[in-house]
Amino acid sequence: MQTIQVADLKANFSDILKHIQSDKEEYVIQYGRKHKKVAVLVPYETYAKNKSRIKLGILDNAVNYEIKDDFEMSDNEFAGP
Repeated sequence: MQTIQVADLKANFSDILKHIQSDKEEYVIQYGRKHKKVAVLVPYETYAKNKSRIKLGILDNAVNYEIKDDFEMSDNEFAGP
């Protein structure tokens, strides 16, 4: 995982995107004088694989459940009995 300042990201944006795509590298973006970490650039495949995974506390690794993109639930179903 690489760390990069916003100014460097702006100056080298296309090269960084190519690097992320080809090498599957992740970048932490830092901002300001205090180098506050504000975001992470990850390959899309990594994002897509992890976006629908629900964490269940201590059971996080014991249960792997995915919510499908076409999932729908009414307000009454969400509220429960």
